[in-house]
Amino acid sequence: MNSQCYTVAMDLGVCQLRNFSISFLSSVLGKESASVRVDNSSSGASVVAIDNKIEQAMDLVKSHLMYAVREEVEVLKEQIKELIERNTQLEQENNLLKNLASPEQMAQFQAQVQTGGSPTSTAQPPVPGSAGTTQVSTQNSGMSA
Repeated sequence: MNSQCYTVAMDLGVCQLRNFSISFLSSVLGKESASVRVDNSSSGASVVAIDNKIEQAMDLVKSHLMYAVREEVEVLKEQIKELIERNTQLEQENNLLKNLASPEQMAQFQAQVQTGGSPTSTAQPPVPGSAGTTQVSTQNSGMSA
């Protein structure tokens, strides 16, 4: 054991922190910092050098995380834009279908919604542009029954 480094419990913690910092920086920064060595005789200078390396490593990690977060934000913004456009399209389609539906069809739809039934299981919604033919075909089928 190095008596200079392990004389007090506090010094033991500092030595362990230095060794951890050096191994951590070696793995994070690669070969560039692998040659970093702790000189116990000039502990003040080595602590400052280690602190600077730790700060550089933390800045590097921070910049990578910020880049990843910015990319994810852009993807999510694009998805939100597409969902808003789809929602607007479906609202317009819904309004069109409401306007083309007969009062009887709307009443039937409301009754199915209140009972929890599926509105598409018993009646087909009117096709835009053929609302008149749908009404005629249901009236004729009602007369023949």
